[in-house]
Amino acid sequence: MKRVYVGGYLILVVFGSLYIKPYAAWICIFASLMLLMILRRSDTSTQASKYQTARSHDHQSVLDSLFEHNPNAIGIFDGRGQFIRINQAAETIMGYSVSELMHQPFAAYVTGECKETTKGCLDQVHEGTPTTFETAILHKSGYRVDLHVTAVPVLIQPETNGSILICQDITERKRGDEQIRYMAYYDDMTGLPNRRKFKDHLNETICFSKTTGQKLAVFYLDIDRFKLVNDSFGHDYGNMLLLQLAERFTRCVTENDFLARTEGDEFAFFFTNVADHNDAIALVAGINRVLEQPFLLEQYELHVTASIGIAISSEDAEDAETLMKYADIALARAKEKGRNDFQIFNSDMKSVSINRLKLENELRKAIAGDEFILYYQPQVDIESGRIVGIEALIRWDHPERGIISPNHFIPFAEESGLIVPIGEWVLRAACKQNKAWQIQGFPPVPISVNLSMRQFFQHNLKGKISYVLEQTGLDPQYLELEITESMTMDVDHAIQSLLELKELGVNVSIDDFGTGYSSLYYLKKFPIDKLKIDRSFVRDIMVDPNDAAIVATIIAMTHHLNLKVIAEGVETEDQLRFLHQNRCNEVQGYWFSPPVSAEKIESMLNGNAHVAAANEPT
Repeated sequence: MKRVYVGGYLILVVFGSLYIKPYAAWICIFASLMLLMILRRSDTSTQASKYQTARSHDHQSVLDSLFEHNPNAIGIFDGRGQFIRINQAAETIMGYSVSELMHQPFAAYVTGECKETTKGCLDQVHEGTPTTFETAILHKSGYRVDLHVTAVPVLIQPETNGSILICQDITERKRGDEQIRYMAYYDDMTGLPNRRKFKDHLNETICFSKTTGQKLAVFYLDIDRFKLVNDSFGHDYGNMLLLQLAERFTRCVTENDFLARTEGDEFAFFFTNVADHNDAIALVAGINRVLEQPFLLEQYELHVTASIGIAISSEDAEDAETLMKYADIALARAKEKGRNDFQIFNSDMKSVSINRLKLENELRKAIAGDEFILYYQPQVDIESGRIVGIEALIRWDHPERGIISPNHFIPFAEESGLIVPIGEWVLRAACKQNKAWQIQGFPPVPISVNLSMRQFFQHNLKGKISYVLEQTGLDPQYLELEITESMTMDVDHAIQSLLELKELGVNVSIDDFGTGYSSLYYLKKFPIDKLKIDRSFVRDIMVDPNDAAIVATIIAMTHHLNLKVIAEGVETEDQLRFLHQNRCNEVQGYWFSPPVSAEKIESMLNGNAHVAAANEPT
């Protein structure tokens, strides 16, 4: 306790450890001075000199102004904790007039959940210790006001303790803090917890489960072909689907389980009290049931499947990090199995995961080290037997394992995004090789290059193709770009992109026709030059009447649209004869030649005589 004499008045202020803003401490002191100068005016002041009286009035005027015009609410309380003076800011923040607040306890306005902690802090001040705390009151209009309070004890009368409370309105700051906290732990779109919240809650649940002996299971769920929905219909429709999925998945969890959206189209669950694989399989069945009904996205109706990876807690998986990692590995295996599948993690999957990481690293090195090569398969005019086109097909010339087929690395490249730089390499290498053949005097024919889904939906695809043609010097008419039928699901985007490509003067064909979703109505709108019949139909045309009818229909339809048609996967003379009888324009397959090196293609192009069947493997 400190005794201070100001203007002839005795002031007693109790000091403590104040963790407040500097200005707040000064306000406390000045407000205390003002109060005491008002309440402790001595009856014997009439004996003071005129000079001292004038100075006292000046000090009181300054302190009165500081009190009344302070932006923070200031309340002065007697020993019973009741208001005995209030400034204008307190009236504004609380919504009550001075007359309504006078002789009322501050605690009466505190919200229910804050009453106990506020009472403890006020008792501390009453005992003589300054403090700061946060609390909340109800405004007269009924809404909540959050306050940061600096409370200082003072002597109101000899042997009578009082206090001063300086209250700063922090409602907006609290709302901002809550918003930041929400953004840190929740997905803004679906309102579900995010990965961070999922992991924190999973760790807490694991700790509790160790005391009860219960097992739990983590499920990672990925929506199959979700990127195709975004690419075909747009991200707004993709978001609509995610919202509906989130709503359906909430039906799969109880109050003891947990659901989160961890990223993109990936959701995560953890389920408590999962004893074994049978319990996990039953939970998968429940998830699949909520996916059975189609999803309505305005004018579109979609059927959705999911791939699920599961990790069940065990002796070597007793923390959130490990369980989540194992579930992710199992999810990758489920997607490799063909999607619409689930896999439960086992120890064998560890090596598979390591191999995937190794494959990604090796692919990156292959891109940087120029380890890819092109093989070429001739496309033959069915009437003349002459080569009228060549398809460029990538191979990986691995420094240790030799030539690797694209089936062993392209699916992973598409999943990881590495297909984009690989696809750009194929395009550039194919155009460069075709230009080299023309310079060497070989008859000019178009070279076909497959565009991946990611390439087709790249920004400025036209500019990228144009740049490669300019770099290599290849005339656009000698480049044919193949897109798959599934890439045309977003009709507006497909038409716009195809028109831009046609403006360059390149040829465009739809590959794997018959396996996708194209309708005749839209097909006639696409600015394309050729349809390629998928090998899955050609393979059985001599034994399956349905496949034979499909192929014949596609050929006839293509001619009606004034397009050329090519059949891939021709391996027998009977298949060739059937296609010839049904007026197919071109054929491609092992009956003529497997994919071969550039040198072998050159011997075929030399004079462009009839192509003999090439049976030797490469």
